[in-house]
Amino acid sequence: MSESGSVSLDDVRRVAELASLELTVEEETRMLRDLNAILGHVAQLNEVDTSSVLPMAQASEMIGDGQTATVLRPDATKPSLDREHVMACAPETDGTFFKVPKVIER
Repeated sequence: MSESGSVSLDDVRRVAELASLELTVEEETRMLRDLNAILGHVAQLNEVDTSSVLPMAQASEMIGDGQTATVLRPDATKPSLDREHVMACAPETDGTFFKVPKVIER
């Protein structure tokens, strides 16, 4: 990223390479525009004075007053999918795991 805080076309190409993406010229242009727009929004958020805002570790601290039930669903265990049925639907399996093609080419 350049010192001005914006993304260059070389940055877009490097990130695409690291992500193993092949972008067309049009996609590179769109990605450049979108990434710089995101950075612009982040810069705008960084201008907001948050000095009087207390840090928060859990969103649940903000829900309710501690005396009433929260609006979140209860954390309950549920039965898993049947392995035999799932494996029967898989394109390729060894009976226990899905088999997938190797994707590392570097």
